[in-house]
Amino acid sequence: MSDAVDLGMVRQLWRLLEPVHAVLYYAPEAFEEAEAIGYPIDTRWPSYFAWRAAPLGDASTELVTATFYSFWPGMIARYVPAVWEVAGATKVLAARQRAVDRALRAILGDRIDSPELAEAAGLARRAATAAGTAGRPLAAANAALPWPDEPHLVLWQAATVLREHRGDGHIAALLTHGLDPCEALVSFAAVGAAEPAVASREWSDADWRAASDRLAERGWIGPGGEVTTVGTEGRDAVERLTDELAAPPWRALGAADAGRLAELVMPMTMAVVGAGILPQRSTLGLGR
Repeated sequence: MSDAVDLGMVRQLWRLLEPVHAVLYYAPEAFEEAEAIGYPIDTRWPSYFAWRAAPLGDASTELVTATFYSFWPGMIARYVPAVWEVAGATKVLAARQRAVDRALRAILGDRIDSPELAEAAGLARRAATAAGTAGRPLAAANAALPWPDEPHLVLWQAATVLREHRGDGHIAALLTHGLDPCEALVSFAAVGAAEPAVASREWSDADWRAASDRLAERGWIGPGGEVTTVGTEGRDAVERLTDELAAPPWRALGAADAGRLAELVMPMTMAVVGAGILPQRSTLGLGR
């Protein structure tokens, strides 16, 4: 029997681990920790930019804009570097770990001390350790952080390294197919991304129209913004290349252990989803 991991499994593992990572941005415990160190919580964005960018250090507007890619640069400039004036990256990282610890304990309950979680954490860490970080700044920054001791935090950190590894690769795929940040969102919206998700990146109507015009000239979308065959094939190619670039850590883990990880993580992911804290659809396409 082959021990090769196919691209379907690569995508399945992303979909299973992404909700585990995403508790940081939506759990009430995370907002409590954010408020405790001085961030306003009437909107999630101050803590989002702080939580996600903190592994990069007190990162500049330009660095966050480059690595986050799909956000309107003016939106990022509204929050970065101001978030570091409230709390430096070292303090943010400590609060981030407290937030994840509290959130996962609340969601997973007795599973926190289970042998299944410990096994899942070990497998996920093996995959994350095998993830190459050359040309992948967010993956590299998270991979450089010290590993925690508790299995649920190991699982979360591994999920975070792997999702940023995939995300860095996704940017490479978008660039390969000639999609700038706004075009990436317009093309994604054309194939069914939820409007609130893409609108949250704050591109202006003028930016959106200009990106739409550029995509229409390339044959990706029609006059009414509808996706064309060329656009569908182009987005499929982006996602396929993203999967291919995300595959090496899973191939290093092997099909048997990757399948075992999927089996172990499934009930934990369902617990996160069942907690009702995550949006049903996002720019990552988890609801597609």
